[in-house]
Amino acid sequence: MPTAAAPGGDGLDEAVTIGVSIHVPEPYGSRVQDARAGHGDPQARSIPTHVTLLPPTETRTGFLPAIERHLRAVAAAQRPFRMLLQGSGTFRPVSPVVFVRVEEGAQECRVLEAEVRSGPLARELAFPYHPHVTVAHGLPEPVLDRAYEDARGFRAVFEVAEFVLSRFGADSVWRPWRSYAFGPA
Repeated sequence: MPTAAAPGGDGLDEAVTIGVSIHVPEPYGSRVQDARAGHGDPQARSIPTHVTLLPPTETRTGFLPAIERHLRAVAAAQRPFRMLLQGSGTFRPVSPVVFVRVEEGAQECRVLEAEVRSGPLARELAFPYHPHVTVAHGLPEPVLDRAYEDARGFRAVFEVAEFVLSRFGADSVWRPWRSYAFGPA
């Protein structure tokens, strides 16, 4: 994991893994989690349904105030937008992932991702950014095939008015920590 440099270099700050995402609201979020669980995905209940803006990133707790200031500024400069999630896609054969496509709001996600992943959160990515909602990950090929077929009929439309900073717990569960509302419409 990439690590932001520790302030002061005194080693007193503890490491923390964070991520930034747009959470998919109910009832859609639970529908995706239920589908993931139904496919046997062991991460189904430990990750809120989301579109990633910053993948898991290790940093030091001493950097969190600067990161929060950065995220507040990014959010304040954004305007709410409509998101349409519809149909299925996959990253196979490169990565064993099946997802729901972001059909509307993808460009806004790209702008947000670039802004979030700057300043104190600047880091390189292993793959080019592609907004999506994961429905199956790391499962056997026949299960990924079934997840792909099942997700073809998925559709959700909602307004995005914030993003969320989450922390990865010692119990391997991602928990929302702070949300950042966008500027006025």
